[in-house]
Amino acid sequence: MTSLASITDAQGILDFWFREGRQEQWFSSDSGFDEEIRLQLSEAHSLAAAQRLDSWVETPHGSLALVLLLDQVPRNLFRRTARAFASDAQARRVSAAAIERGQDRTLMIPERVFLYLPFEHSERLEDQERSLALFASLGDSEELMLYAKKHHEIIARFGRFPHRNEVLGRETTPEEEEFLRDPSVRFGQ
Repeated sequence: MTSLASITDAQGILDFWFREGRQEQWFSSDSGFDEEIRLQLSEAHSLAAAQRLDSWVETPHGSLALVLLLDQVPRNLFRRTARAFASDAQARRVSAAAIERGQDRTLMIPERVFLYLPFEHSERLEDQERSLALFASLGDSEELMLYAKKHHEIIARFGRFPHRNEVLGRETTPEEEEFLRDPSVRFGQ
């Protein structure tokens, strides 16, 4: 792979993430995409996690870029490690503030999906319920609702995502062990 420049501006983050043809890579476990993210977005992720990009929340697209850096990017950078989830709470705070300010209503539906994902990724049932309402607000998308419901059902059943247990050093119950035999419940992690 050729050397790619690091991207540290909000518009650059959005151009990278929403580039044509990128959709197939968003939710798959793709080592090439993970490497591209490492080369181009790891610096911006570090800045975001250190709260050095917080001024981006002043605009809808800035908030979205920040949420991508705090929620999606670490899942690719640190796949199958605890660090993949380390900035989830920050992402939820940015997302919640953007929604409270009505910034989500100025975004296109694919952008809103990523602004809402921190709630779907949460291990708190109230966040999962908010996720269901947010994804329902996007209209008639069976696929989006299917994933929101799957995440909600797991949290309602276990109170956590069992596929995170190993990397977070949590004991897996026999019921969770049985559940984890289905590889599709790992959501790329």
